[in-house]
Amino acid sequence: MHAMQYTVTLPADYDMGIIRDRVRTRGHLLDTCAGLGIKAYGIRERGVDGSPVNQYAPFYLWADPLAMNRFLLGDGFRGVIRDFGRPEVRHWTGVHHERGPSAGAVPGSFVRRVQTLTEATDPATAVAEAVAGQRRLARTDGVHTTALALDPRNWELVHFTLWEGTAPASEGEHFEVLHLSAPGAGQLPTGAHW
Repeated sequence: MHAMQYTVTLPADYDMGIIRDRVRTRGHLLDTCAGLGIKAYGIRERGVDGSPVNQYAPFYLWADPLAMNRFLLGDGFRGVIRDFGRPEVRHWTGVHHERGPSAGAVPGSFVRRVQTLTEATDPATAVAEAVAGQRRLARTDGVHTTALALDPRNWELVHFTLWEGTAPASEGEHFEVLHLSAPGAGQLPTGAHW
């Protein structure tokens, strides 16, 4: 499993209705994308839920890394580049994935939290502790899906949790989910994989 996210930060006075319409008319295009586990079409709006910015920031869990490459080099991503410029694409190696009690529901939000592992931190211990936390979180009412992934270049963990409704107050960046494409959710490995 690979996690991936790009963010497009938009002007403070940007009409987020444009993004909502974009997702409404184009979001379904990845509903049958082979190799894609989950794509949560996330946005943040300035002044809503503590967000300081307007942002379009979809989050992906890929079951097949070749599918991720095809997406990034294909027509779909060319449309993102054409409309917004070429964003930095962050990606992480998946270390844990679990479906929650609300996995069958339509998610309304997700939270992404990045945890930096300091020089003094043992990476294996940090990952094991984070996996234990994700496992507990996955049993929480309202959780659709939770995942944990590692960036070994910057030694960061990304914690990603999809929620059925509005995410409870918690550390991390909160995003509204406009659409969920999940053609290969069942192909994502469950549990820890490291």
